[in-house]
Amino acid sequence: MAAMKTTDLLVDAFGRIGDIVGGVLDGMDLARINWRPGGAGNSVAWLVWHLSRGQDEQIADVAGIASVWQSGGYAARFGFALDPKDTGYGHSAAQVDKVRVESTDLLREYHQAVLAQSLDYVRGLSDADLDRVVDKRWNPAVTLGVRLISIVDDCVQHGGQAAYVKGLPPVL
Repeated sequence: MAAMKTTDLLVDAFGRIGDIVGGVLDGMDLARINWRPGGAGNSVAWLVWHLSRGQDEQIADVAGIASVWQSGGYAARFGFALDPKDTGYGHSAAQVDKVRVESTDLLREYHQAVLAQSLDYVRGLSDADLDRVVDKRWNPAVTLGVRLISIVDDCVQHGGQAAYVKGLPPVL
């Protein structure tokens, strides 16, 4: 058996995000995916959109490429009443309300496009690339390796939250 490379580890980690999202979206109808627990909690739609947007923008930033949200026309296709650069970070309850999907398929398509771009990027990395400083606003400065793990961690947490919300008994 060949030794695992760093890129193999990253491909596996990002692929698991795709598995989580796929499992959450399977069997979801529009009423259920847009349902907010307690009327104010985050919906599955918001959680999947937010984790996808966060992954999309952060990978685009470190890769020096356009986000899928912009390049793929997804901002217009979803038509949310939000700034097209919005990723959901720090959203109020009123902002979460604006993220209502009209197609589970479109949400899945967007996430899969983000995942494909992420996998393409991490497959091309070398171990030395992971030491590149990508954010000097922190002390210590954030390296690419740390940022990639942060992205995976955030996406897995939000994916788990989405799976939890999916499993709650609906009050529609």
